[in-house]
Amino acid sequence: MPIAALGVLALALGALQSVLDPALPLLQRELGITPSEGALVGNSLLVTGAVVAPVAGKLGDRYGGKRVLLLLMAVVSTGGVLASLAPNLPVLLVGQVMQGVMIGALPLSFILVRKNLPAARSQAAIGLVLALFTGGSMVGTLFAGPVAEGLSWHWMFALPTAVIIVAALAVALLMPHDPPVRADSPIDWPGVLLLSGALLTFMIGLVRVTGSGLAPLAVVALVVVVAGLVTGWVVVERRTASPMVDLRMLAKPSMWHACLLTVVVSGGFGMTALLIPQLLAMPEQAYGFGADTTDIGLLLLPGAVAGSLADSVGGLATRRFGPRVVVVAGSVVAVATLFTLASLHSASWQLVVAKVLTAFAAGVGTTALLAGAATDVETGDIGIATSLLVVTRVIGVAVGAQVGATILDSGVDGATGLPTESSFVTGFTVAGLIAAVSLLAVRLTRSRTAKPRGAATGTPTGTPSAPAGTPATSHTSTPTSTSNKGAQA
Repeated sequence: MPIAALGVLALALGALQSVLDPALPLLQRELGITPSEGALVGNSLLVTGAVVAPVAGKLGDRYGGKRVLLLLMAVVSTGGVLASLAPNLPVLLVGQVMQGVMIGALPLSFILVRKNLPAARSQAAIGLVLALFTGGSMVGTLFAGPVAEGLSWHWMFALPTAVIIVAALAVALLMPHDPPVRADSPIDWPGVLLLSGALLTFMIGLVRVTGSGLAPLAVVALVVVVAGLVTGWVVVERRTASPMVDLRMLAKPSMWHACLLTVVVSGGFGMTALLIPQLLAMPEQAYGFGADTTDIGLLLLPGAVAGSLADSVGGLATRRFGPRVVVVAGSVVAVATLFTLASLHSASWQLVVAKVLTAFAAGVGTTALLAGAATDVETGDIGIATSLLVVTRVIGVAVGAQVGATILDSGVDGATGLPTESSFVTGFTVAGLIAAVSLLAVRLTRSRTAKPRGAATGTPTGTPSAPAGTPATSHTSTPTSTSNKGAQA
């Protein structure tokens, strides 16, 4: 029952996250906002989520996942109520920013799953939570239009918010309390601020580049600022007695291999997720299909279903075969699909099938990496480790979408103002090459010191290996004090 309550909560959060996308044109008409302002509303949730996720994971490790999760749900619920009552753009924007903290609920859910289930079962449960979050996004996309047109756009925010409140109350009543970890040192707030600043600067810069673009000098300045913040964060983490992120944990092969592979796998999927809807919307008299918003949503629905199933299957497959095998299998499917799509995209069913296969491949791959990392780190590090991978996943998708948009922009036909067909071919080919890079990355990051399954490491035979071939060590669910490990994050 407690895990079921977490699942319902994930489903409702996914729905609230996704209702804005199909209804954005309606909101622009109702509130009198421009497309650029509408894009700002949509991107605000992503930016907030990227900044909040690692902080939430760290606080969950220190003060207990249940306590921090309920606090975040109070913020999300307030944001949902504000958005449902918003009379203008500023109020809607504030509501979206507050809703963005929902991304932090994922690592907190993983903390609770890991502490309340054995290591092997927790991998499948993590996949299920991710699947329900993805499934919620599908549900939100489907019901946003009918609810907004049948009732009003206010209700598309109000209904999932009501479910979130009920599910949060169920978690509060049913989920066992995970006590705070006793620590001799305070929270590393300088580290928190520096990492948050680096992520916020990077995500805002990415949104600007994706939207209106930035001058070359501004891009250089952005890179310098992000590099400076990251450098300062590393210096602080190395010197503080209780770092936000124990760099020794981050330097573990299983952890940085998982981060690297997550960026690559998510990047290729981000390109595909942008290119396929754009191609469907191209005029029929050119080379596209002339699909409208409703048609595109229906054509993408099978891919959304596949992505939802992939998260659950990824957790189960990781338990059975290990993360490395799952990532390799998913990457092979993605490479074959994308290279085929580069030459065969003359029928809409081809795009639908490609979307299904790439969504499934990316879903099982990133879930396998996350589930493997969750069982390879100490119990006291689950929140920060999984939150870093969640953020890495978000960044990978965002960067992939930016690369895809840049390819289309560079291939615009001066006569029609539309991207040429060759630009889509280039985009699918580049996405296939990125998927192929993940295969190379798996090979290069394979640990030379990997021990056989069942060796005397505390890992029973059949326990999945960690990402990139490093065995995952099964840990007990007893919280580990951060101070006992040089203040692990």
